[in-house]
Amino acid sequence: MPMSKTIYLDNVSSSPVHQEVQKTLFDLYPIYYANSDALHTAGTDIQFMINRSRQSIADIFHIELNEIIFTSGATEANNTIIKGIAFANTAKGKHLITTKVEHSSVLASFEQLEHLFGFEVTYLDVDNEGRVSATDVLNALRPDTTLVSVMYVNNEVGTIMPIKAISDVVKKNSRAYFHVDCVQALGKIEFDLVGIDCASFSMHKINGLKGSGILFRRRHVLMTPLITGGQQEMGYRGGTSNAISEILVAKTMRLALDNQAKKHDYVVDLNQYLRTSLRAIEGIVINSPVENVSPYIVNFSCMSVTSEVMMNLLNVNGIYVSAQSTCATKSTNPSHVLAAMGVNGTRLNSTIRIGLSSSTTKEELDITCSIIKKGLQHYGKFQR
Repeated sequence: MPMSKTIYLDNVSSSPVHQEVQKTLFDLYPIYYANSDALHTAGTDIQFMINRSRQSIADIFHIELNEIIFTSGATEANNTIIKGIAFANTAKGKHLITTKVEHSSVLASFEQLEHLFGFEVTYLDVDNEGRVSATDVLNALRPDTTLVSVMYVNNEVGTIMPIKAISDVVKKNSRAYFHVDCVQALGKIEFDLVGIDCASFSMHKINGLKGSGILFRRRHVLMTPLITGGQQEMGYRGGTSNAISEILVAKTMRLALDNQAKKHDYVVDLNQYLRTSLRAIEGIVINSPVENVSPYIVNFSCMSVTSEVMMNLLNVNGIYVSAQSTCATKSTNPSHVLAAMGVNGTRLNSTIRIGLSSSTTKEELDITCSIIKKGLQHYGKFQR
């Protein structure tokens, strides 16, 4: 029988909006509706609040205020950074570097530059844990390389990339800019922006609003705007500001970073508990690496049941998970991340991704594992 209470384990895809963010949202909307670029008091008051939010974000990252650009999320930020840098630096070269396990918004940006605009892209391999090596980055660098883009934490298996080592290699051996997709790092693991030229973030991954994100760009980075038509965001993103969303970014980040270490330790314990429970179930193979990995992501394969069947079973029982990046769920292709890690066959077509949070409980994981075990026992015999 379906459960009356749902269990949400898809926090990698999106997370519930924090109650304090909700409250501020409802408080601000009826009052702050003017255009923030208007010269009257109603407009300048909103602009003041946007700039206060921008300054708070800059203080958190220890960067300058004008190095923060508000966006609709990380997909826009990734597109803006990758294409903007590529277009602005053609005089230096048209060679770009990324990895085979990036988010679809990154890979699609590079593929468009490659196929429509004549850029040459090197897609680096990863090891069986989904990690690219700094040595491979070094070997791929050329005099005409203008951009290297590597994600901080992989959104499908949780692998943490050696960002500092890669940054050192890029800075010591090239003139290329270094971009990092930090979506799954913010609020989850300790990191900083030292040695990083550009970075992208999304608020709905950390209990903020959808359609809300930021782009970090150091002042020295040459970048062509993709959205023109106004002076907003230092000329890098024309259009009327989504003022309330931008005002709430700072609060969302503060709440996510509050007690981060304590929340991290709690999720580490949850992660270990879940792994132990999964290993006890016959027919489960865990795909997420053990070390240098975000505890918030656990990817595994149900060897005798396809992802679709297991997800449907969990969904009927009020348990919400995913099989791969949500941006690729409409695709019939298996995970490009796991394929790049050397995973194939049944294991590749039977993956489940659980996104943990500091609100997840062991009881919820017990219920989930119980349903998975029953599903394997029941449906597995029909699919062998």
